Amino acid sequence: MLVGVPKEIKNHEYRVGLTPAAVKELTDNGHQVIVETLAGAGIGFSNEDYEKVGATILATAEEVFAKAEMIVKVKEPQAIERARLRADQVLFTYLHLAPDAPQTQDLINSGATCIAYETVTDNSGRLPLLAPMSEVAGRMSIQAGAHCLEKAQDGRGVLLGGVPGVEPAKVVIIGGGVVGQNAAAMAVGMGAEVVVLDRSVDTLRKLDDQYGNRIKAVYSTQYSIEEHVLSADLVIGGVLLPGAAAPKLVTRDHISRMKKGSVIVDVAIDQGGCVETSVATTHAEPTFIVDGVVHYCVANMPGAVARTSTLALNNATLPFVMQLANKGARKALTDNAHLLNGLNVAKGVVTCEEVAEAQNLPYRSAAEMLNEI
Repeated sequence: MLVGVPKEIKNHEYRVGLTPAAVKELTDNGHQVIVETLAGAGIGFSNEDYEKVGATILATAEEVFAKAEMIVKVKEPQAIERARLRADQVLFTYLHLAPDAPQTQDLINSGATCIAYETVTDNSGRLPLLAPMSEVAGRMSIQAGAHCLEKAQDGRGVLLGGVPGVEPAKVVIIGGGVVGQNAAAMAVGMGAEVVVLDRSVDTLRKLDDQYGNRIKAVYSTQYSIEEHVLSADLVIGGVLLPGAAAPKLVTRDHISRMKKGSVIVDVAIDQGGCVETSVATTHAEPTFIVDGVVHYCVANMPGAVARTSTLALNNATLPFVMQLANKGARKALTDNAHLLNGLNVAKGVVTCEEVAEAQNLPYRSAAEMLNEI
């Protein structure tokens, strides 16, 4: 298979779809890889690094899209990239379609086979290609939130861990999944007062077993969310419904009654955000203020630590890339039900039920579409 790796073009996005190590796995298995010039330069991978492992460097993204049978990216394709997709092409990347109607429609119009990292599953029902970036984003959410709490960033001027004689900041984490667990680890390590809210008693029990009285593991209800959010210095939104838009658990009314200078980091923003006032931001302009509350809603948070993120992501995606390249999309999807769960759009049809429901679009199951790929 001819695999293409374009340079990412989202604001301050330096990650790359395939590292040189991943490219070598493909070329050693007889596949061809074309890489847009300087695609990995932002994280220390030169054109020469790719050429040494058998890749061909092309001058433009247009050439990569025009020639490749499969495009491997990190972030969702931007409008100019979506216009380059072909009906005989496979796109393998993060998509986050539920809150993004324009992208969904463009992918439908392209006719391409579009597989989303974030809905690929594993034997335990987890999301193995989302997990590494959720780990990064969860850990980053605390350091980003701590920075935003500084007075110079319009925060309350509170040190997360406090000092002897001064109480620490209160960190409220909504969602005890991968994001929440990693955020909790960082917040506890920095000495904050930590509350984690979740609707799974098993998750709460696991957190309690791990941290004991160093955190409060609280069952999530509208009442408990309101109680803890209103007294928080920093709120982390880490809620995920696979493939679907995030529920709005922190309301505009809550925001209006929160402490002035408190901070919200909405990690769920890729799926629309779990805070009613959240709007996606960029690394160039990461924050905005509503009713005196600082909102950090960067839609590609792990891009800030792009080298770590790329290496972690490639560790997870490479086995699936190899399956698609070795077998072709139809057989790979037929043979691997977990990869099939990643199919979101194929041949002009939405194949992810949550996306179809979120946008009121016609839906056919991924299994139904296999013979048309």
